[in-house]
Amino acid sequence: MSLVFPVLLAVGVGLALGGRLGALAELDLRAPWLFLAAVALQLVAFPVAFLPWRTDETLASVLWVASYGLLVVAAVLNRRITGVPVVAVGMALNLVAILANRGSMPVTHEAMRDAGRSDAVQANSTAMSDPNLPWLVDRWAAPDWIPLANVFSVGDVVIAVGAFVLVLAAMGMRPPRLTTNRVEPEQ
Repeated sequence: MSLVFPVLLAVGVGLALGGRLGALAELDLRAPWLFLAAVALQLVAFPVAFLPWRTDETLASVLWVASYGLLVVAAVLNRRITGVPVVAVGMALNLVAILANRGSMPVTHEAMRDAGRSDAVQANSTAMSDPNLPWLVDRWAAPDWIPLANVFSVGDVVIAVGAFVLVLAAMGMRPPRLTTNRVEPEQ
C-alpha cells in the first residue's frame, strides 16, 4: 500500500488546523539512514517499472525481510516520536504474515482481481488460496483513483494510521484537551 495518500491527507489536515509544514523538517529522527537503507533494499527487491532489472524471487524475499529488520531497528530507536509505535505495530503485523508464509505476503485472489491485477505475483504480493494467518494478508484493493493504488492488509492500515498521526504530531498538532467546567454548588 502506498503511504502517499495518508501522508498527504495528514499534511492537508495539519495545515487546515494550523500546523506548520516546516516542523516536519525539524523532526529529530535517530539514524535516518536506516529508513533510506530499507527503502533502497525494497527498491532492489521490487524495482518499479522504469528500473532496468528484475530481482530473483528468493533474493527479493531475503532483501524484503532484511528491509523490515532495518525498519524495526529504526522504529525502536525512534519510539519516542508520536505515531512511530503505531507504525511499528503495523510493520510487525506485516512481518508476521510474511514470515508465516515463507517470505511472501499473500494476497487474496479477490483483492488481486479488484486491484485489476491478473498476475499471480504483483511486486511484493503473491496470490495464495490457503495462506497462513489469512487475517493478516493483503485482502483489500485500494480504489484506482488513489495514486500508486495496490492491495493492502490490516498491517498496512495500521501503518497508515501511524503515519497520519506521526505527520500531524510532527506538524505541531496535538489532540484537543477535554475540559470540564466545574460549577461550584451554591451554599
